[in-house]
Amino acid sequence: MSERVRVRFAPSPTGPFHIGGARSALFNYLLARHEGGTFVVRVEDTDLKRSTAESEINIKAALRWLGINWDEGIDVGGDYGPYRQMERLDLYKKYTEKLIAEDKAYYCFCTPEELEAEKEKQLADGETPVYSGKCSCLSHDRVEEYLKEGRPHVVRIRAPKEGLVEVDDIVRGKVPFEAANIGDFVIVKSDGVPVYNYCVVLDDALMKITHVIRAEEHLSNTPRQLVIYRALGFEPPRFAHVSLILGADRKKMSKRHGATSVQQYRDMGYLPEALFNFLALLGWTPEGDEEILSHDEICSRFTLERVAKNPAVFDIEKLNWINFQYMKQLDADRLFEVCLPHLQQAGRIAKDADAATLTWAKEMVWALREHIQYGAQVVEAAKIFFTDDYAPENEETAAVLREETAPAVLSAFVQELEALPEVTADTVQPLFKKVQKGLGVKGKFVYMPIRVALTGVMHGPDLNVIIALMGRKKVMARLQKSGLLQ
Repeated sequence: MSERVRVRFAPSPTGPFHIGGARSALFNYLLARHEGGTFVVRVEDTDLKRSTAESEINIKAALRWLGINWDEGIDVGGDYGPYRQMERLDLYKKYTEKLIAEDKAYYCFCTPEELEAEKEKQLADGETPVYSGKCSCLSHDRVEEYLKEGRPHVVRIRAPKEGLVEVDDIVRGKVPFEAANIGDFVIVKSDGVPVYNYCVVLDDALMKITHVIRAEEHLSNTPRQLVIYRALGFEPPRFAHVSLILGADRKKMSKRHGATSVQQYRDMGYLPEALFNFLALLGWTPEGDEEILSHDEICSRFTLERVAKNPAVFDIEKLNWINFQYMKQLDADRLFEVCLPHLQQAGRIAKDADAATLTWAKEMVWALREHIQYGAQVVEAAKIFFTDDYAPENEETAAVLREETAPAVLSAFVQELEALPEVTADTVQPLFKKVQKGLGVKGKFVYMPIRVALTGVMHGPDLNVIIALMGRKKVMARLQKSGLLQ
């Protein structure tokens, strides 16, 4: 690319930060990093009823948590501010007055009732509803008269009435729209606040944005934005509309598919680097077969040419697998840091736990590391250490305790365990061989009944580690509870 890339992410702070918004932010960020360009974050806060400071804080925190840092914009500054739309109203007003003076836009005094009646008639006649242009030919004197009367009004832009408005999209190619279906649309509402399509064009043009990467659902806005670009005499940026994110049922992702916001995944104990990796693969395919890619690798490989037209499916199992790959790379301290809040929230570990308890909990989490795909899973994985309310998980597991040798194995193990001066993973490990050799049975007929009697499941961390973490007293009690001791 010959020009220096300038891209932006411009969220509306009207609620939780959706995964789809995070993916759009990420693709803009990746293009900027790949091309050595500038990534701008600004806020579209003209929806006065729904925009909140809390939502803006949430969005910024989520971006930073994901590792998506911006070069210019809110909290950072730059040469093209302010970076909140409500702080740019005077600027929008200047350009609106210019458009009206050049007769490229005009005041419209039609009432909502008149507009609704017009729309209903067009629909009844089988026509696409567009504004008729009733106010487009009002004389200057009549306009001045209505303005002096204080009549409510909006400002509409004069749109082409025939031909095509064509969007040249990097991902989708050339997408034509019939100009006759656009109509003279509103650019400033009756309360004086400009509409989204108008603000975004002025912001992108004046901030010298070169590429606009956004969700496919914005494609239908683009013809109107191109009309505004032409009226203002600005060169449009390159557009790239990326596919929607669908749930496993191939319907637009929503709450029925599970968590939809970045904060929810953070709260569940997913790692930011894993979510970054996963989101990058939602609609973009790197060369080669690798799926676990570092931040820098993704930045260096990303191109818009490898962004797919087809919808991206949010596969939670794939996210869990990717997160698990990153979880396995954590050291004991970092893994415990990820898991501890979930143990505390579940009441497993007190928030004011003493040092000895925390040391034990850290060892337990480390023992469970091969069974935790994301932080919140530690609560279920650790259940065996915190409750005596357990039973064999299924018939196959229950059958282990009905093996002919099970009573002798459990009884022999209890005797060996009672004789140990100290119960640690290292001191327990030789006991299994002693029981096996003493009874003349195969290893699985020793390990499996002890594991099932202690945990109710056939798989889990190393048995000697489980026993050491449970401690002699709890192990003895559980083996007694089995009712098999001789």
